[in-house]
Amino acid sequence: MSPARTYFIRTFGCQMNEHDSERLAGLLEADGYVSAESVDGADVVVLNTCTIRENADNRLYGTLGHLKSLKDSKPGLQIAVAGCMAQKDRGLIQQRAPFVDLVFGTHNVASASDLLRRSQLEGPIMEILEESEAFPSALPVRRDTTWSAWVTIQIGCDNKCAFCIVPAVRGVEISRPFDELVDEIKALADEGVTEITLLGQNVNSYGRDLTKRGPLFASLLRAVGQIDGIRRVRYTSPHPKDLRPETIAAMAEVANVCEHLHYPLQSGSDRILAAMHRGYTASRYLRQLAAARAAAPDLAVTTDIVVGFPGETDDDFEATLEVAAAAEFDSAYTFIFSPRPGTEAAAFTDRFVPADVTAERFERLKIVLERSALAKHRGRVGRTEEVVVEGASRRDATQMTGRTRQHKLVHFPSEPLAPGTYADVVITGAAPHHLVGELVAVTARPRHKTRIPLAVAAG
Repeated sequence: MSPARTYFIRTFGCQMNEHDSERLAGLLEADGYVSAESVDGADVVVLNTCTIRENADNRLYGTLGHLKSLKDSKPGLQIAVAGCMAQKDRGLIQQRAPFVDLVFGTHNVASASDLLRRSQLEGPIMEILEESEAFPSALPVRRDTTWSAWVTIQIGCDNKCAFCIVPAVRGVEISRPFDELVDEIKALADEGVTEITLLGQNVNSYGRDLTKRGPLFASLLRAVGQIDGIRRVRYTSPHPKDLRPETIAAMAEVANVCEHLHYPLQSGSDRILAAMHRGYTASRYLRQLAAARAAAPDLAVTTDIVVGFPGETDDDFEATLEVAAAAEFDSAYTFIFSPRPGTEAAAFTDRFVPADVTAERFERLKIVLERSALAKHRGRVGRTEEVVVEGASRRDATQMTGRTRQHKLVHFPSEPLAPGTYADVVITGAAPHHLVGELVAVTARPRHKTRIPLAVAAG
């Protein structure tokens, strides 16, 4: 009997891609493959790609360059490129890297095993579907953790943000049926999962395509809140233009919905927000943020901000600094504008902001954001926080690392604790990007019965 073929998946990009990689791993293992510890030990290497920013392209082709030498020394190695860049670039990948055996897009995940078999027999294959034939549920999934899980509630996006390639590579919004989601989350809870993250390109619009009554996201939060065993519910990403009062109420009233709102600002300039087609103004953004904080006083708020969108003037950037300071974010993901072919903003070449200007603005914005992040963290010193343990610190094995309900990273000295353990930690110190503390008590041990390497995907 020949040994099982081995696979290795490298994931670039967002949580949606991470969850797609779990599905790919689940499909391969259901087909008899075994996970390899590294690229060198794999018979199949899958690169699940991102295309949000230009450096994602560079990372892919840099990785493929390294894989070419490995393939030259190991002729039986199969290399597959999946995900958003495959959906966007299609034949360009095999043109630039002709040694790639398989290119398949975001809507082809369920066919991965079959496509790899065909590639062995037929040679290089490119298969890109323009839309999903069905919602990618009920696929096997291989999770790295037993206590947390992603649940895709919606795929695609109907927004037309000028800088974003996602609608082109993920398609139109499709919501997963409400009852199926609830049943899957119940099944996850039965397996021992205690924390779930609801995923969608715009979770606030979940269900808009399922009913004439409007979005169902608030109802979904309330339904998940009734599921025994689920201690924490997170979600990403909401769109500010679609944040509704009933969602704010559900966030505040459902006990297991975490006090964390990721709320992408993108710019504080109304002129730039209009050019981006974001659908809100800075004042409306701040009003909604104030309403959310009034309803949930311990709410942590994170955001996304783009610097150097085409046409951004000094006054536009100053407006962003003012809104960022007023919003007092707990943390932020900041990006320098990167033109993506196929987006509206990529054509604004006559309005591109010089690189040295955007770099200087980027550094100024970081100062404002880190100042508010540190202030927020210092305000938690002396408090006792519930954390869920993620494992030992990568820098110091004597320290454990966990996350609070507000998704803040906490390092604390302790004997080894199993990932998924819940503990109370008193916060003793603060930095802009993490907290430090002392263990008070372990409050709950992981409750999974056995490690389940394969399960039905929750989305």
